[in-house]
Amino acid sequence: MNKTKQSHFETVSIHAGNEFKEATGSIIPPIFATSTFESDNEHGFDYTRSGNPNFTNLEQVIAKIEKADCATVFASGVSAITAVLSTLNKDSKILAEENIYGCTYRLIDQVFSRFGVSVEYIDFTNKKSLERILEVSPDLVWIESPTNPLLKIIDIEAIANVTRDLETTLVVDNTFSSSFIQCPLELGADLSLLSLTKYTNGHSDALGGAVCSKDKDWGNKMIFAQKALGLQPSPFDCWLIQRGLKTQSLRMEKHSNNAYEIAKYLEVRFPDKKIIYPFLESHPQYKIARKQMKMGSGIITADLGLGLEKTVTLLSELQFFTKAESLGGIESLSCHPASMTHSSIPKEVREGVGITDSLFRLSIGIENAADLIVDLGVGLDKVGA
Repeated sequence: MNKTKQSHFETVSIHAGNEFKEATGSIIPPIFATSTFESDNEHGFDYTRSGNPNFTNLEQVIAKIEKADCATVFASGVSAITAVLSTLNKDSKILAEENIYGCTYRLIDQVFSRFGVSVEYIDFTNKKSLERILEVSPDLVWIESPTNPLLKIIDIEAIANVTRDLETTLVVDNTFSSSFIQCPLELGADLSLLSLTKYTNGHSDALGGAVCSKDKDWGNKMIFAQKALGLQPSPFDCWLIQRGLKTQSLRMEKHSNNAYEIAKYLEVRFPDKKIIYPFLESHPQYKIARKQMKMGSGIITADLGLGLEKTVTLLSELQFFTKAESLGGIESLSCHPASMTHSSIPKEVREGVGITDSLFRLSIGIENAADLIVDLGVGLDKVGA
């Protein structure tokens, strides 16, 4: 696949990772639905928990679009998070963004803390966070950008400039941005982590995760975790994700364009309320977003101050925004983080970082933007907002 080395994202996503078509003339590689392989085969496969042609194909294309030397795929985004955390030792320290994904918080707080791993949460949009990295000298710095669900934009390059001279690994969860919109490794991150379930697959029909790096030692650690911890995906899910990936660039442009139009509508309707979208000029980290992201991605977060009951009622009234966990599919979804994605985080911690009962998140699909705006308007009218 050397011919794709200098090609653009759209071309690479279609033409990379298409090996193992054998002599059939198949344009798309098949699903290798097998648990085991004949010993001493020419490709070195033995047991699907430790490798499968569908894993290899997906890993090849993910590595190329993330500008990585190695990528390892997992059963889910949480599996990818588990793989990275499993490399830590007793007394390892993590310095993490305070607005972190609820399942990441739960894994560290309720699982890895029992093995002696400690974590400190800070606001990485505050410049003093760079000083704190030097003071703590953590084993891992763990950030998301944009964050879930407050869409804070963190200056990846600024943090990388600090961690580079320490024995500190910078992990960036790139899920909310997507590989098409942002490349953490080019900004200096050591690891770029993805829930492939979201924008990479884009069709809400498969689970997957990936960890990407330019460091082959980290690549080997991830391969070991995939096999030793049983974190491998299914061949079918890898096939589905790779199929979805081929249209990621088209989908991300539509997601982003729709989200921008809807965010502007909400900002005009509620000029005094909190409407959060990275490419709105009102976003506190707007300049950083424009520096490190191609476009604003497909998530809008809003806090209209409606309270718990009215906010939940609003989401239930929407026709085209199904109330559901997850994001990044072709269809629009709504989410109430306090009772859904971030319910595992204690209430005082949630509210301390701004995840109130009135906060809701919209994953904007690729439907017609005007239809989505009408739907939102009707729902808002019904609750008197």
